Amino acid sequence: MDADRSQMLQDRVRAARADDTPLAIRGGNSKHFLGRTVDGVALDTREHRGIVSYEPSELVLTARAGTPLAEVEAALTKRGQMLPSEPPHFGAATFGGMVAAGLSGPRRPWSGSVRDFVLGCRLIDGQARHLRLGGEVMKNVAGYDVSRLLTGSYGTLGLITEISMKVLPVPLHRRTLRIVIDAAEALRRLADWASQPLPISGACHDGNALMLRLEGGHGSVDASSSRLGGEIVDDAFWTQLRELQLPFFAGDAPLWRIALPMTRQLPALPGEVLIDWAGAQLWLRSEDSAAAIRNAVTELGGHAECWRGATAADTPFHPLPPALLALHRRIKQQFDPQGLFNPGRLYAEL
Repeated sequence: MDADRSQMLQDRVRAARADDTPLAIRGGNSKHFLGRTVDGVALDTREHRGIVSYEPSELVLTARAGTPLAEVEAALTKRGQMLPSEPPHFGAATFGGMVAAGLSGPRRPWSGSVRDFVLGCRLIDGQARHLRLGGEVMKNVAGYDVSRLLTGSYGTLGLITEISMKVLPVPLHRRTLRIVIDAAEALRRLADWASQPLPISGACHDGNALMLRLEGGHGSVDASSSRLGGEIVDDAFWTQLRELQLPFFAGDAPLWRIALPMTRQLPALPGEVLIDWAGAQLWLRSEDSAAAIRNAVTELGGHAECWRGATAADTPFHPLPPALLALHRRIKQQFDPQGLFNPGRLYAEL
């Protein structure tokens, strides 16, 4: 049932501020495994839910933070539209959790990230003020784009209560190809194709073959499919990849998400690798140490996050250089001077 619980949430933050009580913000709790454990009183956003406005002709949707992501996507599907960044659900994701985590799916390199489509939001800050940031149109503004700054902050800067997002039409036609080549050849071809007008919206090497998703007009998809070759397979692969449900992700081996510049070079690390985002994102299953993995990735200009297998003493997210950490701390101080919101979720110092 749709309900505006912003006053209740604001009262909870006001009480926490008065008692100096840390808060652990939760929506669907679908991303509980990411980051460090928060020692705080649970603040659940799921009662604050519902689509506030949706203008299909304007390609803009506004919803409350606790709205199930599946509910938002169902409303968009009825009008032939979608969230372009293809965010994962991991079971019961909420609209606010999607923005707080800032995670994008296989379409990310070609369509953009969650951050790219956030137009505005409402936020309860560390002084219990209910702020309105940004708007509902794409435009240039002076100064910080605070709404997008909140994307990927994992709730450490405040409690997001409402988000306005730009949406896009669903592509007219879609086709998935499977081309049996090794990873090195896949990266070589993807680098060559990057400068060509191909309607690629997904590129993953699963260890055995290169999986390509083509999206667009029928003519463009048909022509590109004939040119690239391979066999046509089920599109369900991309949902399984987005939700980490492929066989690669099974088991208890430590799982690392590695972000790299577009390159043909892979880090020299022991373990199994799945290549996504045409080489810009790697999934690594490895028992190697965090230091060894991060050193190898840093040499290639990337960063590594431990998604599974980190201990309480570890830093799951890639450590920040001192100057960048100092900047994060100053931003945290401005939004949340008492450190109420998800303290330590990203880094112990925040």
